[in-house]
Amino acid sequence: MPIPSLQFRPKYVSFDCYGTLIEYPITPITHELVGDQIPAEHWDQFVREFRGYRYDQVRGKYYPYEQVLQDSFERVCRKWGVKAAPDAGKRFADGVRSWGPHPDVVEPLKKMGEHYKLVILSNADDSFLAESVPRLGADFHAVFTAEQAGYYKPRYAAFEYMLDQLDASPEDFVHVASHTRYDHMSMHDMGFRNLILLDRGYDPVTHGYDYVTVKSLDELNTMLGI
Repeated sequence: MPIPSLQFRPKYVSFDCYGTLIEYPITPITHELVGDQIPAEHWDQFVREFRGYRYDQVRGKYYPYEQVLQDSFERVCRKWGVKAAPDAGKRFADGVRSWGPHPDVVEPLKKMGEHYKLVILSNADDSFLAESVPRLGADFHAVFTAEQAGYYKPRYAAFEYMLDQLDASPEDFVHVASHTRYDHMSMHDMGFRNLILLDRGYDPVTHGYDYVTVKSLDELNTMLGI
């Protein structure tokens, strides 16, 4: 179901940031914190459940992302009977601030930015984006955060903040993310239809949410007529 590029030119191409544009290798830090407290045969399940707790933890009002990471880690450790390091949130947050773009991002994103207004809507604090966005090497029309919105995705209020700030409507966007639960599902239910899953293996491809799956930003540039 390709975007009809000849008939539709979006005002904005919006992006999730972490995982989609910036790498998010949180599992190695998790392993450093947990060590051999989790048997190897249960490790993948622990990682999946930690991810689930991070998702659950952001479905209220905004509070600082470092504490979100700490709280979700403590919850999964409690479930597994594992001692959670009191500085886990800081160690995760320091990791997020240090990570750079996926190898396939910088050049096609810069090219895209020469033709379209680029926007980020990120599930993090302003201080994280201040360090990460310059590494992307592209010009962004706007960068919005959960801290600014007062809510994290998948809450509708996070997306409504972006719409309000840009005085825009869902039909003005092509939105790109690698996380179906955080982005695509809520956005679809809000009336966004030009949704792109940049498939990096985080979420299973689901049906019924009208998004197009691509493997690279080069592929998206082709769809956008670049």
